[in-house]
Amino acid sequence: MLETVVKRERDFGTPASTSTQTVQITIDGTQVDVAAGSSVMRAAAEAGINIPKLCATDNLEAFGSCRLCLVQIEGRRGYPASCTTPVEAGMVIWTETPKLHELRRGVMELYISDHPLDCLTCPANGDCELQDMAGVVGLRNVRYGYDGANHRADATDESNPYFAYDPSKCIVCSRCVRACNEVQGTFALTIDGRGFDSRITAGQKDTFLESDCVSCGACVQACPTSSLTEKSVIMMGQAEHSVITTCAYCGVGCAFKAEMKGQEVVRMVPWKDGKANRGHSCVKGRFAWGYATHQDRMLKPMIRGDISHPWREVSWEEAIAYAASELKRIQAKYGRDSIGGITSSRCTNEETYLVQKLVRAAFGTNNVDTCARVCHSPTGYGLKTTLGESAGTQTFDSVMHTDVVIIMGANPSAAHPVFASRLKRRLREGARLIVIDPRQIEFVNSPHIKADYHLPVRPGTNTALLTSMAHVIATEGLVDEAFVAERCEAPAFQQWRDFVSLPENSPEAMEAVTGVNAQDLRGAARLFATHGNGSIYYGLGVTEHSQGSTTVMAIANLAMATGNLGREGVGVNPLRGQNNVQGSCDMGSFPHELPGYRHISDDAVRGQFEQDWGVKLQPEPGLRIPNMFDAAISGSFKGMYCQGEDIVQSDPDTQHVAKALASMECIIVQDIFLNETAKYAHVFLPGSSFLEKDGTFTNAERRISRVRQVMQPKAGMADWEVTCALSHALGYPMDYRHASEIMDEIARLTPTFSGVSFKKIDELGGSVQWPCNADAPDGTPIMHVDHFVRGKGKFMITKYVPSDERSTRKFPLLLTTGRILSQYNVGAQTRRTPNVLWHSEDMLEIHPQDAEDRGIREGDMVAVQSRSGETVLRANVTERVQPGVVYTTFHFPESGANVVTTDSTDWATDCPEYKVTAVQCRPVAEPSKWQARWSRFSDIQQNLLDQREREGMAAPQPAPVSAPAPVPAETEPAPVLSSQE
Repeated sequence: MLETVVKRERDFGTPASTSTQTVQITIDGTQVDVAAGSSVMRAAAEAGINIPKLCATDNLEAFGSCRLCLVQIEGRRGYPASCTTPVEAGMVIWTETPKLHELRRGVMELYISDHPLDCLTCPANGDCELQDMAGVVGLRNVRYGYDGANHRADATDESNPYFAYDPSKCIVCSRCVRACNEVQGTFALTIDGRGFDSRITAGQKDTFLESDCVSCGACVQACPTSSLTEKSVIMMGQAEHSVITTCAYCGVGCAFKAEMKGQEVVRMVPWKDGKANRGHSCVKGRFAWGYATHQDRMLKPMIRGDISHPWREVSWEEAIAYAASELKRIQAKYGRDSIGGITSSRCTNEETYLVQKLVRAAFGTNNVDTCARVCHSPTGYGLKTTLGESAGTQTFDSVMHTDVVIIMGANPSAAHPVFASRLKRRLREGARLIVIDPRQIEFVNSPHIKADYHLPVRPGTNTALLTSMAHVIATEGLVDEAFVAERCEAPAFQQWRDFVSLPENSPEAMEAVTGVNAQDLRGAARLFATHGNGSIYYGLGVTEHSQGSTTVMAIANLAMATGNLGREGVGVNPLRGQNNVQGSCDMGSFPHELPGYRHISDDAVRGQFEQDWGVKLQPEPGLRIPNMFDAAISGSFKGMYCQGEDIVQSDPDTQHVAKALASMECIIVQDIFLNETAKYAHVFLPGSSFLEKDGTFTNAERRISRVRQVMQPKAGMADWEVTCALSHALGYPMDYRHASEIMDEIARLTPTFSGVSFKKIDELGGSVQWPCNADAPDGTPIMHVDHFVRGKGKFMITKYVPSDERSTRKFPLLLTTGRILSQYNVGAQTRRTPNVLWHSEDMLEIHPQDAEDRGIREGDMVAVQSRSGETVLRANVTERVQPGVVYTTFHFPESGANVVTTDSTDWATDCPEYKVTAVQCRPVAEPSKWQARWSRFSDIQQNLLDQREREGMAAPQPAPVSAPAPVPAETEPAPVLSSQE
């Protein structure tokens, strides 16, 4: 499982039956018991008998088109297809007879008569099911000749950057079409024409790039020939070995087989046994991994005395020594709490754990925070308060048992596409859907999916909307009284019921606040409360608000009131944005909490860590990131270690962040690219990509999955080794031989992880869901089954408090932000892949009425101004947004989306209010002043990189640390603008 010779995974031909009943049949003279409803093909495969097949595969429903899987059944006429024939009790089946051999060879002859015979030069040679089946059926000659009409001259479609479609190799088995429909749910492919004229077509005879294809790779994976083939395989040939690892993009946590040639990745194939993705993938995880070997990768440590100086490449030893000496100098001059650290949701659990340990044990402070706080900290606070645990309640598989789904403040098809595909499948099976979002996301209306209700809530009023839904449930007798009486605190519930029942919380009273039609809201509330299993999936459109924590508690209230917790098909499910948001929180990355969400002030807990770490810990919470920035500007915070996080681009109010960083004396950035934050850094330590490290990620369903090294770290050290080296230099040794030893320490000190180890993860098939301990040795797929973690569930009062960010005469529009499928987060990875073909810049979505009022036309450059600053984006005039709302993504640093976001935050956690910013828009002819300064500074940085590349990346002779290199005349500081600019 860790590393194997590349081979095709076992394919049983058709999906497994879900029946618990069995029937007895006889196959080739052997009696076997199989699940009722199984296909003959599946039953044979489970008995170790492989029936030849081409159109059948076990992740798609049977189709019966290739006629290669014919069998003989005693008492029946003809030779039925085994893939479409269900088993029956007493059935006697023969899979190998002279007549079947003859029929199968005849079928194969017909396929080969219209197929190029170029196996030796074909990119699928050695990995082709058609080639395999020709051998299995014993094909030795083709009687039909090659002179007649054929498809061998059909032109190849190479428009997609990642794969090619060669119709001359197509056998029209329809597996690609069915994969697009059944697995992905995009319905981008079809079979055009009939008989000899049948062709696989993308869209309306478009190229793949022009069509609705989302490049998830399901069609490529399903193709049994080389008709659909990865371009990396065409260029490099077949891989020689594979390693199972975990994707480093979103919080779904897809498992992949990295197929390798030596140290080079040939392709990433979604692992069939991956419990989070079940063999599916999206364009990012499947194809956008080339950033790991991109020419922009920084592979040597660098230092400089001032951010106006050019970088000097130095040895690891000098860089680490310089960083440690600067941190010591700052603490000696300004005090112990003048430095801190930031952990990353991009890095592994083990790496994140070490950074917070470094800050607490080596720095001697609790000034540690994480990018996870700026996205999902309200989830932790809200769920901990109401249910007792800071995480989602279900598995992704649970959605296949739901009856009605609420999607709130999330766009799964863009941000969590593999989960979205599973949800679409359930909706096509009949589940009902409520979408709560200011925009018309794909789930509102797309092929074979239409929401029962779209509630276009006004940004900033989520709490008001959910409280109104609760009003309907409480006043119309829709509460699950038995569940509440058994599982929840009675006094808190009664207070909640009295509160939500107040007339001022009714949908009619709140309609003017939320902008949602009262009757639609009542209908949605009734549907959720009465339609069986109800599940709620939410994203950053819930948490990134001034009332983010309140809204999460309101979601938990709804789930408890309707009895939708503790079983399959229900639950409260936060869709985590980055690959290890859950893990970075679990690992104690907050200034007030140690690993496992235990408060730093708890003497017993702190004592356990002190004994294990051999150092005294501070009992008082440290600074959060915004506090660090404010302290830096005031002059008391002077040094920062930032691992794998680009706070300049990702944090709100960019100019405030820039001013804070420019005020510091030593910023240490550890990353794989010279990112925006590195422009303010004094030490740059090269990072390692997920392909270069061992460890674990924890996804949105609490699933801890292995990350396995498939290539050596290109800069020479994995991220956890760099942290250990810095700690050593600071005088606090951290000695580990392997990342597994770090997890062993985590398990030793964290009750919910006490049963977790790399060995246990491997034994359980690649992943385990926490809590994993003595009470749950194999993990916990579903939380709160018999009781809540806190004992009784606690209803919370969720009074609506308007955000300080609201539309005014000066700023009449509300800006909200989100993601797009092809790009990811701040774009550091995806911008360095061909994904830019689909999305090359951040656009401003604006409603036609708002555009007309301002003289804005499609494609115009538009200034977006808030009280924090101004940036310029290109306009996309669309009705996807409602009047009064504008929307943009934040994947490109030059767009400056966070230049306009403000310092408004969640009341409980300081999570920034990214989703509500009051702005005004106007057409302009040139970029903003901030963008002009950004571009100029970026050009200088790029010139320095280009110069080093021209010089062969040779490190210059290291100068003494105390004597920084002279400043070139053309170099200027990074942009730090005033609010007036």
